[in-house]
Amino acid sequence: MAKLNFEALFIGPMAENGDFFKQMLNFLVDEHLFWRRNFHPEDNVSITLKDKSLPDFISTMQRTEEVLQTLSSRLRTRSMPWHSPRYLGHMNSDLLIPALLAYMVTIMYNPNNVAFEGSPATTELELEVGRDLATLIGFDPDKSWGHVTSGGTVANYEGLWVARNLKYIPMAVKKVCPSLVRGYNDRELINLSPSNILKLISEAKEMGKDVVDNIRMHSLRSKGLHKIETNLGKVLIPSTMHYSWAKAMDILGLGIDALELIPVDEKFRMDIGYLKKKIYELAENGIPIIAVIGVVGTTEEGSVDEIDKIVELRTQLERERGVSFYIHIDAAYGGYARSVFLNENMEFMDLDELRERLDKDGIVSKDIGWPEEDIYNSFKALSYVDSVTIDPHKMGYVPYQAGAIVFRDKRVRDIISYFAPYVFEEEKWKDNPQLLGSFIMEGSKAGASVAAVWAAHKVVPLNVEGYGRIIGESIEGARMLWSKIEEMEVEDFVAKCLCKPDLNILCYAFNKRYNKNLDKMNFFNEKIKKFMSYDTSEFNRPIHSYDHIVSSTKLSRENYGKAVDEFLKKLGLDLSDEGKEVFILRSCVMTPYLTKDYTEEDYSGTFIKSLKKTIKELKW
Repeated sequence: MAKLNFEALFIGPMAENGDFFKQMLNFLVDEHLFWRRNFHPEDNVSITLKDKSLPDFISTMQRTEEVLQTLSSRLRTRSMPWHSPRYLGHMNSDLLIPALLAYMVTIMYNPNNVAFEGSPATTELELEVGRDLATLIGFDPDKSWGHVTSGGTVANYEGLWVARNLKYIPMAVKKVCPSLVRGYNDRELINLSPSNILKLISEAKEMGKDVVDNIRMHSLRSKGLHKIETNLGKVLIPSTMHYSWAKAMDILGLGIDALELIPVDEKFRMDIGYLKKKIYELAENGIPIIAVIGVVGTTEEGSVDEIDKIVELRTQLERERGVSFYIHIDAAYGGYARSVFLNENMEFMDLDELRERLDKDGIVSKDIGWPEEDIYNSFKALSYVDSVTIDPHKMGYVPYQAGAIVFRDKRVRDIISYFAPYVFEEEKWKDNPQLLGSFIMEGSKAGASVAAVWAAHKVVPLNVEGYGRIIGESIEGARMLWSKIEEMEVEDFVAKCLCKPDLNILCYAFNKRYNKNLDKMNFFNEKIKKFMSYDTSEFNRPIHSYDHIVSSTKLSRENYGKAVDEFLKKLGLDLSDEGKEVFILRSCVMTPYLTKDYTEEDYSGTFIKSLKKTIKELKW
């Protein structure tokens, strides 16, 4: 197979591949129109020439054209220029041509992936996508289960939904067929490992369908949380968590109080020492652990938790205390970055081999120093966790809405499946994986999103030669930008980054030299953000007048603690302002065009010039 050239994959910052995109779109529309005409061509037309000549028909067409012209105008004047390397704001970038075209053509067929009959073509595609993502994460595609969701939020809900239901299955087994758990006391049952719980389900299935149904009737999903005869337990998660996790605890009835926040270190990764201490404390007090949630690509900083150490902690706890828990990884943002580590045979490369390959292929220079060993180990360990959230509509460069979740063991479907007879015909189809709606949290969902992901994966391999090249270039760009900001010299100002980026998100702030007041620093950085981000209330400028666009976030010192304090020290601030939030600028460097590898213009250099110019022009 010929080498993949990612410059052919995007419409391009200046619509360089626009003609090809338009040519393919015209072809796909023509194919769809032919499909309509070819279904019983002997039928008479429903809309006649006489109909088309009527005044109200013509005026309706004109009204449609006017509305679409208005829409186009609004989109052109008020949309963010995700496609440009000058956009360094949120988690958005140019989209893959195959994904865009696949979405646009499939939406005309309007498949609903809730069930096979509603989406004969795209349901099969979704099962293929699930296998693709399982292979990417390092799961056995024959033993795992994955599917597309509307986004990372629903995927996270689903992961916690499975973890919650799974935790209390052993108590239901005890009620229905105690012979399967003979010799276990209640404490041991509530602390069984996910793999042992799924083994119980398999043993119950061998005893007959009625046994499994009876277990489900006595499980949490049937009886409700209020009838669980034990401490519900805790969910442990880093303080860098996405806000969707608090909502998940509320929606699933576990309560936000059961969410235990684990502090982060100076790299904004979960503090493993504190996690270990908390886990052993809970075990000592007999409080179950429903799940530990790790993050690969935190929302603000793009940090990668040390997943290998979370896995090691579980193994250690199982061995020493007979206590286990479910591990879910929120890799909504960073999951696709695992492609950087895989060779053409989808094998996880040795670290030295990987670094050599990235340097030799011009993806990430050795001088950049990425990946460090801890990042490497984290991505490698993903294959040992229980489930992973991963969003194609982020670093999969696919249109919204396309999140996804992958489970290491497909037997989890046995504890969450539901069947609507009119859709699924339970007795006939209950073991058919094409009946997606019976196994997932959502009901109706767009097959167009699935088609977009499928097409992207078919064109762009999920390894170092495909997605790895695109994402690797963006990581190199972020690391180069990090070093340039750290070295910035602006008269009377100090420039500092929050931390060296694990992936391709960069956070930074500027402070007047010798200023000790956090409020003053926050106010100045807010002014920079307003000047470099579309805000009609402040400047009322057209989007095309912006040289560069950034985003921002606020970090709570209460949640982030010492990690934020270390950053403030570097900026020369007084740490006495307890409880205040820190306003910082943020850039997601998803574009592969930031460096001069593929463009004549050094966009990272022009971005630094733009920052300097803005700082000088704004009054402190």
